Amino acid sequence: MTYVDALQRALAAEHAAVFVVGYLGAQTSSSAQPDLFGDLTDAYLVHRSLRDDLETRVRAAGDEPVAAEVAYDLPDVGGDPTAIRSRALALERDCTATYGYLVANSPSAERRFAVDVLVATALRETTFGGSPRALPGR
Repeated sequence: MTYVDALQRALAAEHAAVFVVGYLGAQTSSSAQPDLFGDLTDAYLVHRSLRDDLETRVRAAGDEPVAAEVAYDLPDVGGDPTAIRSRALALERDCTATYGYLVANSPSAERRFAVDVLVATALRETTFGGSPRALPGR
């Protein structure tokens, strides 16, 4: 996998994250579940920022950024906070794995960004009930 391929893969993951986290946030209430709503809002803002940053990086590498899918599979969480946290955790784990590929395929000058995002994403897993684990494993 080339660096640009890894960037595109990370960008595709961020497109999905923005969509899914937005959906999960819409299944919560800022008054009934303020902590969960806040965690999802924070995650949404981070994923949106990373998506925009990755689009810029792909262009700087001389390629056209991969577009978001028309739609994504959305879990039927039925507003259940446990199901919402579980799906958010799965999403963060997927992003962590994707950033592991980016670290492995980044040139030295770009590796710091990839490592920083990998660590931040892995830490965000704990926000949604994940436990620290060895990387790059599951």
